Amino acid sequence: MRAIDYFDKAADANQERIAMVDGATCYTYRETQAITQQIARAMRAYGLQNESAAAIYSPNDARVLLCMLGIMRAGAVWVPVNYRNAIEANAEYMNYVETAWLFYHSAFRDQVQELRSRVPSLRHLICLDQEDGSNPSLERFRALGSDAGGSEWGDASGNLERLVGLVPTGGTTGPAKGVRVTNQAWGSMTEMACHYWRSNSVDQVCLNSAPLSHAAGVVAFTMLAIGATNVIMPRFDALEVLQNIERDRATHLFLPPTAFYNLLGHPDVGKFDYSSLRVFLLAGSPVSPDKLKQGVEVFGPCMCQSYGQTEAPMLLTWLDQRTVAAAAAGEHPERLRSCGRPTTSVRLAIMDDEGGFLPPNRVGEIVARGTLVTAGYYKMPEATAEIRKHGWHHTGDVGYMDEDGYVYIVDRKKDMIITGGFNVFCAEVEAGIMALPQVQECAVIGVPDDNWGEAVKAVVVLRAGESLSAQAVIAHCKAKLGGVKSPKSVEFWEDIPKTYAGKIDRKAIRKPYWVNADRAVH
Repeated sequence: MRAIDYFDKAADANQERIAMVDGATCYTYRETQAITQQIARAMRAYGLQNESAAAIYSPNDARVLLCMLGIMRAGAVWVPVNYRNAIEANAEYMNYVETAWLFYHSAFRDQVQELRSRVPSLRHLICLDQEDGSNPSLERFRALGSDAGGSEWGDASGNLERLVGLVPTGGTTGPAKGVRVTNQAWGSMTEMACHYWRSNSVDQVCLNSAPLSHAAGVVAFTMLAIGATNVIMPRFDALEVLQNIERDRATHLFLPPTAFYNLLGHPDVGKFDYSSLRVFLLAGSPVSPDKLKQGVEVFGPCMCQSYGQTEAPMLLTWLDQRTVAAAAAGEHPERLRSCGRPTTSVRLAIMDDEGGFLPPNRVGEIVARGTLVTAGYYKMPEATAEIRKHGWHHTGDVGYMDEDGYVYIVDRKKDMIITGGFNVFCAEVEAGIMALPQVQECAVIGVPDDNWGEAVKAVVVLRAGESLSAQAVIAHCKAKLGGVKSPKSVEFWEDIPKTYAGKIDRKAIRKPYWVNADRAVH
């Protein structure tokens, strides 16, 4: 089916149910459907060309989802824009995908004026929350579509090859690439998420605090396809998330691991009722097994994890709540380090550099095949060919699969440190350090070293009120990981830089240590 068809199926069955809550504003499924129809008709009335790129540039706001659905309904292509990026980066990406439409929040009026001067393909600008000079508010814009004729562009098979989005990759190792997300890949993700995440025994309420411009927007869309209520928070705040789980009787919550660690480390984490939670989903990067076990102890048997990437969204693997709870209780505890088993619409394998398949427990690159895998990069045939070698999609992630089919991510290929000729995976060292109860979060990088080529360095953020020495961290790692993998130096920071998706920004952390080097390896 088309992406919008998944929403419409749920809307037809849940017309009077609340679809979204944003502060004091609520939208039923009936209202959401009508508003998105108006947005689509208005876009058509303004001369929308098929598969025209339409960007959304806003902090968390229910109108982000309204526009996302309206863009999909119109047959345009959704372009999520990271408001935390520099103007130069956003302008570069919007020019690259030839963005014609921009829905934006007035909080970014000044940035939008600059984008308009830098992105000549921009022709239509709509302000989500108010009139802005010659740019109409979303309310006035959609009113123009109230009486406009619709255009049914769907076909019998659901336009499987047609684009839903041009979604940027993280861009931490260079300019972001636009992933061509088709209806087929989006549909595979949605159908699997509806299967794995649905909880029919209760009224489903999803608390959204992570940026809707990234994975949280995908999760919110899926929850709409399930018929759930999405509660939109303006931003992530650990205390407010903990409070709102209890207040809203939230059944579903998605966070990247770094935000999850902030919840666990909050001094008031023990003061609230989390019994409503059914699905507490962690995704975006590997999770510390010690913190995952602690999550079960704090939030109950709701913890689960998935593994995916922009090129294969959200659900390459699934580690379900029952398996996590059992592992936390001592049954196959090693599975707390796993991201789960392959999902129903993909096949995963572990491959060596020559394209050969590796047996269980051998480390290599994780490769995938299936309808979840998207159609490659926009106008980048060489980059697309690079990730399609040997007839498989190459994730760039290093890991292994055990005899029971559980997948274990060791690291990103590009995050590997080569020290004294040995490979050290950042994620493994980070997991070891995260086992220390004083540690809130940490990042491990390689820094230049005359003797070892690269030396392992740990950057550590301590929990409030805790103290720890560098020597204690190193001694702990030597006992847990051995000398080669242990940090040679430790620094304590107040905060660790993150990408807009909440992942550790190793590029930013590494930069000052490599500033005088002619390359980023040594």
